[in-house]
Amino acid sequence: MKKRQLILIVAVGVVSGWSIWAAGWQNPPAGGPSATIAIAPDDIAGVVTSARGPEAGVWVIAETPDTPTKLRKIVVTDDRGRYLLPDLPAKATFSIWVRGYGLADSTPVRSLPGRTLALRATVAPDPRIAARVYPANYWYSLIDIPAEKDFPGTGATGNGIAPEMRTQHHWINQIKANCNVCHQMGNQATREIPKALGTFPSSAAAWDTRVQAGQDGQGMSNMVTGLGRQRGLDMFANWTDRITRGDIPPAPPRPQGIERNVVLTMWDWGGPATFAHDELTTDKRNPTANAYGPIYGVDWGNDGFLIIDPLEHSAQELRIPVLDPRVPPGKAQSMPVPSPYWGDKLYWFDPAITNHAAMDAKGRVWMSSRFRRPEDQPAFCGTHPSAALAPQKNSFRQVQYFDPKTRQFKQVNICFDTHHVQFDKDETLYGNGVFSGAIGWINTRVLDETGDEAKAQGWCRGYYDLNQDGKVDPAVDRQIEVSVIYSVIPHPSDGSVWGAAPGPMPGKIIRIDPKTCVGEAYEPPFDPAAGIVGYTPRGIDIDSNGVIWTALASSGHLASFDRRKCKGPLQGPSSTNGQHCREGWTLHSVPGPRFKGVRGDVAVDFQYYNFVDRFDTFGLGANTPFANGTNSDSLLALRPDGTWLVFRVPYPLGFFSRGMDGRIDDPKAGWKGRAIYADYGPNAVWHMEGGLGTRSAVVKFQMRPDPLAR
Repeated sequence: MKKRQLILIVAVGVVSGWSIWAAGWQNPPAGGPSATIAIAPDDIAGVVTSARGPEAGVWVIAETPDTPTKLRKIVVTDDRGRYLLPDLPAKATFSIWVRGYGLADSTPVRSLPGRTLALRATVAPDPRIAARVYPANYWYSLIDIPAEKDFPGTGATGNGIAPEMRTQHHWINQIKANCNVCHQMGNQATREIPKALGTFPSSAAAWDTRVQAGQDGQGMSNMVTGLGRQRGLDMFANWTDRITRGDIPPAPPRPQGIERNVVLTMWDWGGPATFAHDELTTDKRNPTANAYGPIYGVDWGNDGFLIIDPLEHSAQELRIPVLDPRVPPGKAQSMPVPSPYWGDKLYWFDPAITNHAAMDAKGRVWMSSRFRRPEDQPAFCGTHPSAALAPQKNSFRQVQYFDPKTRQFKQVNICFDTHHVQFDKDETLYGNGVFSGAIGWINTRVLDETGDEAKAQGWCRGYYDLNQDGKVDPAVDRQIEVSVIYSVIPHPSDGSVWGAAPGPMPGKIIRIDPKTCVGEAYEPPFDPAAGIVGYTPRGIDIDSNGVIWTALASSGHLASFDRRKCKGPLQGPSSTNGQHCREGWTLHSVPGPRFKGVRGDVAVDFQYYNFVDRFDTFGLGANTPFANGTNSDSLLALRPDGTWLVFRVPYPLGFFSRGMDGRIDDPKAGWKGRAIYADYGPNAVWHMEGGLGTRSAVVKFQMRPDPLAR
């Protein structure tokens, strides 16, 4: 290994007092008049000070356009205000500045690597300026949920709340699972009415127009109608009116402890309308696969296959093919109301509508992706053995894979539906049906050996085994009631496959035996009158012990389910009500603000998905569970003692992550050889800080032993 030249710097800070409103960020003593930092030629280091002295727990952001794609590096200051930006490209000039809670953004300064740089932070002159950089969930916590006494709704001729909104939690689920599912709520793009939208007689009228704007306008409008349209519009209008008048949320805490050890590296990819639903770096079962290799991503909005070279800091994009020109795009090719960003220009065209990807043992990238019309099923679908229990008239998405050796896409014609895809230990790819309620599979070994698509695939809808004979008889047994299975994960040892179904309230997780289609369904504990409120499982993963982890997106929990703890029967008539194994569940409420006036512990943050770091790719230990802080600009890690670590992405604001994965590039390289990856994945990338023209980015999270480690 090439020996790195070290440079020593000495920094001196001055301490002064805080204003009263920012007293919560009181800095500790600087620990002496000077502090020494060792750097190498590819580092930049120094001390951040303000009029109050050294600033602990603030972010130092370095950004350069000198690499083939824009590159950012972000670190956090230690308790003396010291920072070290490691591993910067030697010839790139960086713009470097400070952001932190209680501060106004500092004036950027320019520097090459290998230099020391004292940074001057600016104390925010008032709380409103400080609040500009608060995460979206803090701003969304200001919204007023209708009072508990108003539920169930009595409709348009009653209290204006739709009868389907049976409790406050049905309402919360509607505004989270059907708004946060696409973009943040509470970011600047949503807490303010854009001037380009037009002028209106009232804020409610402005909201009535804004929820119809753009290619997703019909879906947004339907969401508000589902609340009880005028009552929903009035709630959103009241929220933005109060913010306009000066309401601000409580201040978030600055990073503490080992939260300050994180290093963020991010690369821009895609274009101004890219909807980068997910990224992929490795084989989930073998995180040393594809070491130092490309980072892949899929653009749902415009059928892009995105590639980052993390060594060269370069980005490229390929077009995911569609074989039949008659395949319709997934996104509407019209707008109820023109977009305040795009006008009447259509910005999405997505016939492939690619959603998610997984890597096999050969390094091929398998994707849920459409290449033919859903109704054009292969002839064998009607006579396939799996069709006896679950006929499949349509396949909304099929499967394609990208071979990095040939750089070609290959299509696999399947009968079932796919959304997320995951491999088991035997190279069988599982996919979940968001429209069919089925889980299907492709034995890729059989497919590679024979080319026989019919032989390689199968699918199931789960059935309760009411007579407990270990097989399904439709005349006796009952199909599990589910229309949408959102996610899928195969069990590592017992041959079962699990999926998460977000609805109907409170949702459920489902276990299916692919050999028999015998299924089980377990609802999270849900009793609003008693304040027990877990609901809307979306993501799903499993740890090495066989414990299921699922993100309860709308109630704001990361939940574990251990089937071994169930005391009652797992099959039979008494096992069909969903609430029969509450003892198997443990709910961990995520950090951050709560909705006011709501019975039960409901976090404002939204957990789009979750991940179990089975192989310690990040450095917090094997089997560490993570949740996406989709509405809080963060990834959240749950410690064994039940406490949380919050790894915030402070810039650009609007870090809307859906999934994540972890890769080990070099198990002998310490923290530098390990990382977790996620990406900016909102539908509307122009909601990010910077607005229209800002691009999505992949974010690499690394955990070093201390904030100054090189």
